Amino acid sequence: MPRPRDPKRDEAFKLYQQYEGNITNRAIASELGVSNQKISAWKIRDRWKEAVNGSRNGKGKPVGLIHNEGLNERQRLFCIYYVKSFNATQAAVKAGYSPASAHVTGCRLLKNEKVADEIRRIKKDMIGEIFVEAMDVLHVYVKIAFADMTDYVTFGKKEVQAVGKSGPLFDEENKPIMKEVSFVDVKHSDFVDGTVITEAKLGKEGIAIKLADKMKALDKLSQYFDLFPDSFKRKIEKEKLKLARQKTEKDAQDGAVEVLITRKGDSA
Repeated sequence: MPRPRDPKRDEAFKLYQQYEGNITNRAIASELGVSNQKISAWKIRDRWKEAVNGSRNGKGKPVGLIHNEGLNERQRLFCIYYVKSFNATQAAVKAGYSPASAHVTGCRLLKNEKVADEIRRIKKDMIGEIFVEAMDVLHVYVKIAFADMTDYVTFGKKEVQAVGKSGPLFDEENKPIMKEVSFVDVKHSDFVDGTVITEAKLGKEGIAIKLADKMKALDKLSQYFDLFPDSFKRKIEKEKLKLARQKTEKDAQDGAVEVLITRKGDSA
């Protein structure tokens, strides 16, 4: 038997309708004492935005009739969970399917035409900022994918006074003896985006900063390819090629060093 409809589901929609859509999921959740995620799910499944916009034009439907025809409750839940993780097995388990067969079920659901259509619809709604939490995650991936190290450090060469065992060095005319050195200066935390930094530590050789994995972020953005304009798609592909080329060059250099070390050992 299907589970009884949560009465707070209709109350949530009435609140959304009362404010003509100008109320956040978090505010509704707080008012009704339910989770923010549950409000997000109801909002998508019952198409609140379409209902409110339709009622303004005299074309609204009762909330109970607003649904995706042909999909049952678990299939709708699967679609919602899938667009948050893109893990079909995990989404199937969260939607209420048996964990023992979740992998097979997830693959089967993705091949279902109506499920695929619903996933595409939800992704488009995300771009329209209906599913705000998932959009926030997407924005973080964009920041990671196109982060530039120069946003966090400045580096180059500069002249400094040479120092000997007895202190600063001077020439015969008592002018400072200068030398050129390389430098790396870290920008103040007030002026950088900390969400892209995964590690910052102070070691013997100075400060070390590690940025989040750009390739993983680019791969995640590729899953939303159908929603992006062509110019942004080209930017993603260009960045992926650049990273792949850098990795190939690094691997080639590492390989050359290994050969050199091996030969040195053999000659010894």
